[in-house]
Amino acid sequence: MTIDRFIFRFFIIWYICGVFLVGFDLLPSWLEWANAVFLIAAGALGGLYFYRQYHLFGLLFSLFVIISTITIEWLGVQYGLFFGHYFYNPDFGLYIADIPFTIGTAWLMVIATTHALAKPVTMRIRHPFLRVLSYSLLGAIAAVVMDLILDPVAANIKHYWVWDGDGLYYGIPMSNFIGWFFIALALHFILWIGISLKKANANLHHYWQPRMILLYVLMIVMFSIIALINGIIGAPILTITCMTILLFLYYSSRR
Repeated sequence: MTIDRFIFRFFIIWYICGVFLVGFDLLPSWLEWANAVFLIAAGALGGLYFYRQYHLFGLLFSLFVIISTITIEWLGVQYGLFFGHYFYNPDFGLYIADIPFTIGTAWLMVIATTHALAKPVTMRIRHPFLRVLSYSLLGAIAAVVMDLILDPVAANIKHYWVWDGDGLYYGIPMSNFIGWFFIALALHFILWIGISLKKANANLHHYWQPRMILLYVLMIVMFSIIALINGIIGAPILTITCMTILLFLYYSSRR
């Protein structure tokens, strides 16, 4: 567990630096690689959580998330599938088939945090089909809630990717959020089926469970701060309101 604490503390330090440097646009051009380190560290936290919670299956699922989402993103960039037409700017370090490797680790963070959020809420549902359906839907909704603030900041303020077209929500096409929903839905469904087949530990990990919830909140707070500093008001209000509802459901289920 020493390595777990070290990586988590490293991420927190990097996070605090990022809030100030990125939030107030103080990050020099020669330090742009720090964005990639931040997303890799966030993904590493998600991967460690899955590994500690589900052991070998958690590790294999983490690799599956990275590989499958990079593949999906490649199809999106090449053919406009799933999300709409867009392309990435070269600010994320290592690229694999025209897709930043860090996009895969970012997706791993999203699925890990939303799994930690959705699982306790739906564990008490007795009917197996209703349980997996409710879990997958809630996990997908939680992922879209995070993207409500990620995309306006990443696309409109930081220009990490550029949309070819327009949409009602800060220029982002609705197909993006629909794509996020169904991809997260599928990944959560696959995860739940894998957990069921492996009869994986149903207990919540004492160290990583609360930290995954904290990570979910920290990511939304960071991007909300950046949005507010740059004059985007609606997205933070909407996202934080939805996040508050999700947290209420989560903590109510833990009582």
